[in-house]
This record gives sequence, C-alpha cells and structure tokens, in this order.
Amino acid sequence: MTTTEPTAETIVRTAAARAVGAIGLAGVGLVHLLDAPGKLSETPYMFWLYLALILASIVVGSELLRTGSRRAWAAAAALAGSAIVGYVLTRTTGLPRDHGDIGNWTEPLGLASLWIEGGVVLLAGAVLAATAPVTRRRTTPAAATRAPRLS
Repeated sequence: MTTTEPTAETIVRTAAARAVGAIGLAGVGLVHLLDAPGKLSETPYMFWLYLALILASIVVGSELLRTGSRRAWAAAAALAGSAIVGYVLTRTTGLPRDHGDIGNWTEPLGLASLWIEGGVVLLAGAVLAATAPVTRRRTTPAAATRAPRLS
C-alpha cells in the first residue's frame, strides 16, 4: 500500500481550517465570558455551565490546533451545537430558575453567539465529511449474485 504525501495546498487548507475552528471556539468562549458575570447572581448553575463551556472551548480549540484530529473536530461540533441547543431552550421553554430570556431572540450577544457557533458546527461538519474514511464494499463472485433460475 502506498501513501501519498499531502500537497502544499492541502497543508495550507488544513491549517487554515484548524485555525478558523480554534478562533471560532475562542469566540464561543469569549461571548459566554462576557455574559457570565450577570449569570452568577441570577442563576448560579448557568454561570458554572458557562464556565465549563469556556474551559471546554479552550481545551478543544487547543486540540484542534495541536492535532486537528477527527475526534477534536467532532468535539468542536458537539460543543458549539450544545451551546446552540442551550440558546434555543432558554428562548423557548426556559431552564429551571431561568425564564427571563423566553422570547428574547434578538439579544445582540446571543445572536453573535449563534453565528459563531453555527459557523463552528458547519466548519466541523465539512471537515468531518471531507476526512471521512472511505469504505469499500466487498465484492462477491458473479455466480453468487445471480438470481436463481426458475425452471
């Protein structure tokens, strides 16, 4: 089995995707850092969820830069996707002891967060799709695949 060396274009494209993904995760963390002080007094558990999201964004962003592995991209998609789900829940049903944002879809910081998180999810999805392992179907002898003769 022979392996092909990546081209300069592939190396640059991969590095750019990893950098954009890490910057996107930094943006997710920054938006939640800016919103965190108010959460500490309103709903302390949301503050701790924000803190976990911020720390996870740093860890996953670092892993994207360090390895760019499929696992890191999947984690980036899951992290940003979970933040989107949290935003939708707070705007629709609300969360325990946090009903103040129901219907508040136009908050600028929330919209910025959605754009960043959506971009990370789309980028991660594109990278995962482009790097999906190729599987080959087993071929069977032609005689085994023929329909039986009815005589």
